[in-house]
Amino acid sequence: MPNIKSAKKRVLLAEARNARNKAEKSALKTAIKKFEAAAADGDRTEAEATYKVAVKAVDKAAAKGLMHKNNAAHKKSALTLKLNKIG
Repeated sequence: MPNIKSAKKRVLLAEARNARNKAEKSALKTAIKKFEAAAADGDRTEAEATYKVAVKAVDKAAAKGLMHKNNAAHKKSALTLKLNKIG
């Protein structure tokens, strides 16, 4: 445990940041899984709606530094390919 006041504050801030990042990553994964489920069912309209949410979540995660921009581009490309495969 830190003894210095500024170090104590850093610990508290780091915990808050870690909790926020964990929640945002979880929300991102949930959005992607919802799209995957809609795509697996073959429901085009639901897949398109969840696709928009998932792509927006991926873009936000990349902007906030939760994921690298190339990883975000790769995920969006994979989502788009799955959407286009649905008849």
